Amino acid sequence: MAARDDYLLDSLVEMGYVTNEQLVPIRTEADSTGEGVVDTLVTKGVLSPAVVAQAKATHFGAEFIHLSDLRLADDVIAAVPRHVAKRYSVVPVRKDESGIVVAMVDPSDLDTLDGLQHALNSPIMPAVASPEDIETALSKYYGGAKDDSVSRMIQDITEGEVEVGVVGGGGGSGMDDGSTVDADAPIIKLVNQMIVDAFKMRASDIHLEPLAKRFRVRYRIDGVMHEMKSPPKRLQPSIISRLKIQSNMSIAERRIPQDGRIQSQVGGKLIDLRVSCLPTTHGESIVMRILDKEGLKLGLAELGFLTDDQQTFEQLIGLPDGILLITGPTGSGKTTTLYAVLNYINRPDRKIITVEDPVEYVLSGINQVHVNETVGLTFAAALRSMLRQAPNVIMLGEIRDMETATIAINASLTGHLVFSTLHTNDAPSAVTRLIDIGVKPFLVASSSRCLMAQRLVRKVCKRCGAPYTPTEQELRALNIDPTQAASATFKKGRGCSECNKTGYRGRMGIFEIFVIDDEVRKLIYDKVSSSVLRARAREVGMRTLREDGARKAVAGLTTPDEVIKATAMDTD
Repeated sequence: MAARDDYLLDSLVEMGYVTNEQLVPIRTEADSTGEGVVDTLVTKGVLSPAVVAQAKATHFGAEFIHLSDLRLADDVIAAVPRHVAKRYSVVPVRKDESGIVVAMVDPSDLDTLDGLQHALNSPIMPAVASPEDIETALSKYYGGAKDDSVSRMIQDITEGEVEVGVVGGGGGSGMDDGSTVDADAPIIKLVNQMIVDAFKMRASDIHLEPLAKRFRVRYRIDGVMHEMKSPPKRLQPSIISRLKIQSNMSIAERRIPQDGRIQSQVGGKLIDLRVSCLPTTHGESIVMRILDKEGLKLGLAELGFLTDDQQTFEQLIGLPDGILLITGPTGSGKTTTLYAVLNYINRPDRKIITVEDPVEYVLSGINQVHVNETVGLTFAAALRSMLRQAPNVIMLGEIRDMETATIAINASLTGHLVFSTLHTNDAPSAVTRLIDIGVKPFLVASSSRCLMAQRLVRKVCKRCGAPYTPTEQELRALNIDPTQAASATFKKGRGCSECNKTGYRGRMGIFEIFVIDDEVRKLIYDKVSSSVLRARAREVGMRTLREDGARKAVAGLTTPDEVIKATAMDTD
């Protein structure tokens, strides 16, 4: 706040935030200190910065915006690059043919407006938001702190303070292929720092995406993409080549997809990254998935099971035979659940073999087989051979076709406990999916012990979580009656440095556990629809994904909004 803001005093009095009587002693104090009256009012806690921002909006006839109530579209955020938004402390709100509406603290700051118009080459229309809202939105939509390590390194390289130490040419194109690099080259440091920062921010994967005019970098944190400071487009070939060299890919091949792995040391911890390279219109896109071995040590409670569901699930995974399927879309945590289950049942008296594509984590005491279709080691071939190894427990990464499904089910009928995954929206649909693949209904009925669907929701940050009152729409969507809501402990994060201003830290599962009983087996044998199976499952006590999520929202573990988004397909 500056002394020039004293023109707002009349507006603040008219709006009822301060009285003329309150201003008399404040003016005297302001004169003695040389500060502005508005500045002194804020310092003494009479006014908040948000109130001053509202007064500015009223005075200049600008729109006052509560950024926390908005969900800004990706194309709007992309209209103002991260470094421009951070430099001028503005957040884009809307974009149309007339220009870009940006939220800022002071709409009278002509230098900022002129700078934005020049940087974006577009008309700028100012709106007003509180300083706290703008800071939170900048972290939420652009991610990271202003002076994060990657940003500083990119700025150094961009501004020419260091030379890009990539040696060697890329043929006649004049582009670096990264085949020979100095060990201390800034490109190597930049790539390494990118991985370190992603790990420290708890990112699950790093996306490097070549676009027409820029090279976009995004981290996925708790399932949500956050855009980071983008390196200059001219560094794109060098960065991609460096990553391809690290992950043992061919840098000469740019026409076909490639896969690889990187092992990196971060803070004394060895982390694995699974790397995928895909040719796109504007260059090769690289995605690095960070494999966090700490997740393997999770118990069932840490996965998100409440006590009653945990007891049920522990009984099921302790059975001597049968098949247990975990269903859900990609990214719903199925693999993490399977590894946690194997870790739970891994004892010296049990032989456990897994077939995976690829083997993501190496588990002590477990025989793991990596599928290699180029030499004929398919899921079905590996599964057939491993049965001759006399295992007690088999984990199959995914059931993809009739041959694999039939062998897995036959194995479960001959004294083996089989775990696997399927891509279906809910638990009862797994039965229909297996029959559609070509498995006989009587085999599905005889072998199935449990079908479990799951999704992931973000957990409320423990540090900044505060009591929260859901809207009527949220309560209605979760089927929570007013009596239940009155005794609930709903929470929502305010946003802090611990959670990167998002209000969430970490994720947990919500589950739909369908235990197969004799009545259900008869229905499966009769080839009934998944809706009939679902109705029967509800009769025997199965909670839907949304109902399990509602229980966790009521307990303050997550928010109603997270549950509603994760269970949009739940029609019950």
